[in-house]
Amino acid sequence: MGFELGTDGPGAIVVGVDGSPTSMRAAAYAAGLARRQHTRLIAVYARALPTTLLTIADHSGMAVNAVLEAQDDLERQLRAEIHGWGANSEVIIRQGDPMTVLAEVAKETRADALIVGSSASFGHRIAGSLAIRLVRYGKWPVTVVP
Repeated sequence: MGFELGTDGPGAIVVGVDGSPTSMRAAAYAAGLARRQHTRLIAVYARALPTTLLTIADHSGMAVNAVLEAQDDLERQLRAEIHGWGANSEVIIRQGDPMTVLAEVAKETRADALIVGSSASFGHRIAGSLAIRLVRYGKWPVTVVP
């Protein structure tokens, strides 16, 4: 790919956040990069739908409501935290698989890099972590913050 006039300036850094300690460290790292590079920071939170098993077993709807309320609380906390970091930041909230949502947002915003926190989940050792899936997708540089 050749050089294209006007495309070498500041772009966007996309960071995946889910409220976990590693994702919040990734967001803080991304905010520092964005401030130093005078670029946009786009924090992406992929809200998961309550599992089918939960919705079937939850006759009263209380468990599903609790999951949705927890996601709403997390969204408010993320917005407050990220906007307080002083970078040119934006929070995007979408429902879906984190890999799909991050890839869509990165493509839409023409992201220069993706930053995610490392996964501590045992299941990810078997199925592959989000970071590994993003690297395999091969569209953007991926930084994994421990």
